[in-house]
Amino acid sequence: MPRRTERGSDGPITIHFCCGLHFVSCASRALLLQIATACALPSTVNDPSLFAGGKGGKGGKVGGKGGKAPTAKKAPQSRSSRAGLQFPVGRIHRFLKARVASSQRVGATAAVYASAILEYLTAEVLELAGNASKDLKVKRITPRHLQLAIRGDEELDTLIKATIAGGGVIPHIHKSLITKQTKKLLPGQPGYKVA
Repeated sequence: MPRRTERGSDGPITIHFCCGLHFVSCASRALLLQIATACALPSTVNDPSLFAGGKGGKGGKVGGKGGKAPTAKKAPQSRSSRAGLQFPVGRIHRFLKARVASSQRVGATAAVYASAILEYLTAEVLELAGNASKDLKVKRITPRHLQLAIRGDEELDTLIKATIAGGGVIPHIHKSLITKQTKKLLPGQPGYKVA
């Protein structure tokens, strides 16, 4: 199970990533676009160097006469690092290609966009769950902290309607069930009634 340790003000907080959560598994395309426009996506999404390669474009010989100039070969760089993301752009691109019909194509920008959305949502949920765990004075995020974080945020609550295993329930007592306690009045106090 992948794990990341962050340094908090009162010691390290260990964050265990849950593999069973699918944040946008049932979200429609319109909802994804709405989330993406609400998210502050990195400006590198529009960077043409992310999508370099393939056919077309202006390639050809570099330099003047005499063919190619001797160039030092650059170390390969992942599309995630080019986009400034932690989520795997190449893997998400592969999954997107596997999910569409055989005659359909998936653009290179789609994987970068989807990766940025998933990373933003994951960071948002983990930040809120980390705050919940810190409030309860524990250093490990449990499903209970995820439940409290998601149900405590109005937008995440509408997005994630799934039941979280081991999450428990949100503490709530209806007003009509709470009995009002009346303090006993002593003789001589205002409001005292003789029986």
